[in-house]
Amino acid sequence: MRFKLFIVAVTISLYSVSQNKIPEKAWQIHTAVLGLEAPFREGAKVYGYDAEGHFVVLREGTNQYICLADDPNKDGFQVAAYHKDLDPFMARGRELKMQGKNFKEIFDIREEEVKSGRLKIPYNTTLIVLRGEVNQETHEIEKQRVRYVVYIPYATAETTGLPEKPLTKGHPWIMNPGTHRAHIMITPAYPELDQKK
Repeated sequence: MRFKLFIVAVTISLYSVSQNKIPEKAWQIHTAVLGLEAPFREGAKVYGYDAEGHFVVLREGTNQYICLADDPNKDGFQVAAYHKDLDPFMARGRELKMQGKNFKEIFDIREEEVKSGRLKIPYNTTLIVLRGEVNQETHEIEKQRVRYVVYIPYATAETTGLPEKPLTKGHPWIMNPGTHRAHIMITPAYPELDQKK
């Protein structure tokens, strides 16, 4: 019991927020890497938010993964992890968003830039997105769900044999076929969580 209370106390300490409601750096790092398998978490680079809410590097990395902490300005909890070779593509999207571009504008601009060779999306690079709910007492992330993305630029249903929509829950499919953003989408089913709704 004492050990359990100690874990809760440490977690709450990590979660303490600044005046701008930005969680502590340690908590952001702790939760940002949850989408990765345990052996890869410690070496991942982590982007997050400083006390003023600026998007910054919270920790440099030593392996192939880059993680994004939860955005405190958005509802719900979501973090992401992706292969480091995707960082220029992801950074370009963040840059365009900061300029006020909407999703379609960002899509079209990056489509043209990839076609021209200015921007690259390495084939078979991966993105992992994890959603969940923050337990308001322990501040641990509960009801975790992940989805996996494997980028295969300009691939189609014909070139891959994948359907353009999932045949059933958890089935892989190809999204944005024929474009720079073509990717295999895998969203595992979580029947045990769905039953609790």
